[in-house]
Amino acid sequence: MALAVIGAGFGRTGTHSARLALEHLGFGPCHHMVRVLGDPGQIALWRQAAAGNLPDWDAAFAGFGSAVDWPSAHFWRETMRHFPKAKVLLTFRSGESWYNSFSKTILGAIGPDSTPATFGHAVIRNVIFEGRPEDRAHAIALYERHNALVRATVPADRLICHEVGQGWEPLCAGLGVPVPDIPYPRTNDADEFRDRMLQQ
Repeated sequence: MALAVIGAGFGRTGTHSARLALEHLGFGPCHHMVRVLGDPGQIALWRQAAAGNLPDWDAAFAGFGSAVDWPSAHFWRETMRHFPKAKVLLTFRSGESWYNSFSKTILGAIGPDSTPATFGHAVIRNVIFEGRPEDRAHAIALYERHNALVRATVPADRLICHEVGQGWEPLCAGLGVPVPDIPYPRTNDADEFRDRMLQQ
């Protein structure tokens, strides 16, 4: 199985809902940070990636039909080259809305006292946000720069842009599949996120 969908959107842009949506549409299982947490093999793999030892992408995503959220979203350029038939899914929301959600959830897990070897600390904190995720204006600027880069880099026929709250239509149109007759998933709000982290 090769990845058919590569998520390029930052965490807290509806990626958990997108994961469930992709699985419902037949593009699963979908890789997401929730599949890393609590899995020693996944933790080891992505800690190695954070240290610069990139994995064999076929092996890293063996058994998965799609991937969204971090850590895989950080490697969207590498994986879109490795899986040339895959669509690239950019989930997004306004910068202010994104940071409001990020600051209540992920930010607490990648603080300066978090374990340096984790993907969250080594890559999300120190690489993606240049060591300053607590700086709201800085983080939003980097978030918006990332989204602009994805839009400018991915060929139009491979890119699916999906704003939080848009539902099934953009996703299904981009994937060329029918719109289901059930509500689009809406999960993993801040309270759910904190509850999940406490269970790890």
